[in-house]
Amino acid sequence: MTSTKARRLTAVLAVLISTGATGAFALTGEAQAAQPRHPLPGTAPTWLSSAKKTADTKDSTDVSFGVLLTLRNQADAEATLADVSDPSSPAYGDWLTNSEFNAAYAPAASDISAVKAWLTGQGFSVSSAFQSGMYLSAHGPASQVEKTFDTGLASFTLDGTSVRANTTALSLPADAPSAVVSAIGGVLGLDQAVALKTPNRVAAQAPAKAPSTPSTPSTPATQPADVLPGPPAGFRSVTEACSDYFGESLATSLPKAYGKYAPWAVCGYTPSQIQSAYGLGDVIKSGINGKGITVAITDAFAAPTIVGDTAKYSANHGLPQFKSGQFSQIVPAANSYDPDWIDLCDAQGWYGEETLDVQAVHATAPGANIVYVGGSDCGSGLDEAWAETIDNHAADIITNSWTDYYDDPDILGPDYVDFYYQFSLEAALTGISVLFSSGDDGDHTNIASDDPADSAKSVEFPNDLPFVTSVGGTSLEVGKNGSYAGEYGWQSSYTDPYDGSAWSLPGTWRIGGGGGTSVLFAQPWYQRGVVPSSVATWTPDGSHGPAMRAVPDVAMTADANTGLIVGETQEFPDGTYYDEYRIGGTSLASPLFAGVLAVTSQQARHPVGFVNPVLYNQVGRNSVHDIKAPTSPVAQVRPNYLNGVDTSDGVMAMVESIDTQSTTLHDTKGWDDETGIGSPNGAAFVSAVSGIPVGHRSTKHWGSSYGWLGSWIPSGHHNNKPGGPGFGSWGYGDWGFGHH
Repeated sequence: MTSTKARRLTAVLAVLISTGATGAFALTGEAQAAQPRHPLPGTAPTWLSSAKKTADTKDSTDVSFGVLLTLRNQADAEATLADVSDPSSPAYGDWLTNSEFNAAYAPAASDISAVKAWLTGQGFSVSSAFQSGMYLSAHGPASQVEKTFDTGLASFTLDGTSVRANTTALSLPADAPSAVVSAIGGVLGLDQAVALKTPNRVAAQAPAKAPSTPSTPSTPATQPADVLPGPPAGFRSVTEACSDYFGESLATSLPKAYGKYAPWAVCGYTPSQIQSAYGLGDVIKSGINGKGITVAITDAFAAPTIVGDTAKYSANHGLPQFKSGQFSQIVPAANSYDPDWIDLCDAQGWYGEETLDVQAVHATAPGANIVYVGGSDCGSGLDEAWAETIDNHAADIITNSWTDYYDDPDILGPDYVDFYYQFSLEAALTGISVLFSSGDDGDHTNIASDDPADSAKSVEFPNDLPFVTSVGGTSLEVGKNGSYAGEYGWQSSYTDPYDGSAWSLPGTWRIGGGGGTSVLFAQPWYQRGVVPSSVATWTPDGSHGPAMRAVPDVAMTADANTGLIVGETQEFPDGTYYDEYRIGGTSLASPLFAGVLAVTSQQARHPVGFVNPVLYNQVGRNSVHDIKAPTSPVAQVRPNYLNGVDTSDGVMAMVESIDTQSTTLHDTKGWDDETGIGSPNGAAFVSAVSGIPVGHRSTKHWGSSYGWLGSWIPSGHHNNKPGGPGFGSWGYGDWGFGHH
């Protein structure tokens, strides 16, 4: 189940600094009142009441933080996006270049210079600045941070995790120049707990394994072994009893479920089965395979064996090997990793996330370029890696298989929300498709916890941003010969392990794709008239209010028992070697859909860009599978090794009831809050979204208005590009696992 370290926080009221008059005022006599400071509202950590303070931060500790500068003309930027992303508009597809975005909407050069100079004058080092000037990275002694922002810094224990945070709301000094005060939109990174991300991957307790591959030496680690840990502990699920396709092999040795023998869960769908079921097989065989399009994957850390593992995986499953320059990693330099964050974030868990994301994109777009961008941690390091990928227009499509746990403004804070809002708006305006998985906790109402706040209905941030595509989950039935045999929303209930008696059905809800209504963002224009009012106007208190953003937008397979087989080097009891297993979660759905968009972009002969308005035009058309709830119970049996790797300690079996409708999320005709518009329907989807029927030649010019990436590599990172020319030689400028 979900690892929500430092995320399941008790929501409390934000502490704001109250200020008086905005200017200095004189007192009688010799005393003069101090000028009021300039508050940064919403920057007080709201979780302090549920944490235990362990120590004050030493004055000499070097503390890193980021400064967000505000956009200019934000309302105009939003209006421009609505125009250029509207398929019926004459301006459709006229995405901005980075230079055009900077000239119209990025902070003015004078403001950027003023903030840099002010930070330097305060005793900080400005270590890097994004090309747009929207974000500056700085660091300095803890004592100076406390003085400048009028706060304390301390370590706290929160849910068993040690994190650092500011102890009060932040403010700027009274004598800060007016240009600096007006330009600074927020300060990020001091509160370490607010932004911890978790990958949305599901291993179904122990992921299923494909036919084993001979043990071979792994590819040398991306990072020195003494910096990041080696491969993760091995895990498998039962291979003695699994189906090659959905429903192939029945569990006749066990009691019936819903009056009939249920099938054993699939061993793990292969890339060819995924391609075939979603109608992409013939499209890809025709040469429309994502060539010329670049997909970026952002995660934390870096899998040490990803290159060799993906080469073996491709050979095992009929995928082409990466050509020279087709795959690259941009990862932090070894000295950028903080040992405390390696433990806090479970670095090895992120290795599997990268493995899944890379291999899933390659499965649905085998010709696409893939660039993996690794953050130095699962907090601000990942935030910055994600944002800089956008700011340098490093990819045509960016897939992100991670979320924060709560969509709660009190916990997230306005600075953090603004950071994601600004950069996602930049991405959309400059023609980048940004995808986020919707999360694996359904609507959160079935989460088991001692804290009532954990089971309050919620979606997850940042997947509810209006300028990104939220990808939800399904349970996919791939039939014999790769046919599309059925698909349901992914909400899974499980029985207790079989003890010799009849199954207790449907069991207990355990996991499912995220969906619902945002409390942060108003309803975007493309959802009007499509999302039902009952969903759009939902409010946490049960009443109805203004229409808000709803998720997901689209969906693909995510059920761990109908998931993709992937391959990764792991540490087993008998040695460390490459092996394969089945995996799911919306972490699978997002990179699979990224591959679909890469194929669609190649067909269009240009990146499709911010695709949501086009997606919502597909509702009710044959370009998507309209996912509906099963009319009778659908079940399958999942066996698990008790020790996670083999039969030596025994095997248990459980029944999964598929799409039990046990949350407030339900499959309905058209758009719904479980699967969005539905799942892509192969050539019909590619034709409709690209605007060019599959099989027809395009008369559109093939080229990018975005320019070239050049030699850009983020500060503190290095390019690990196997076997290819320099990073700057790529065409289109550019640069996920499945348990939550």
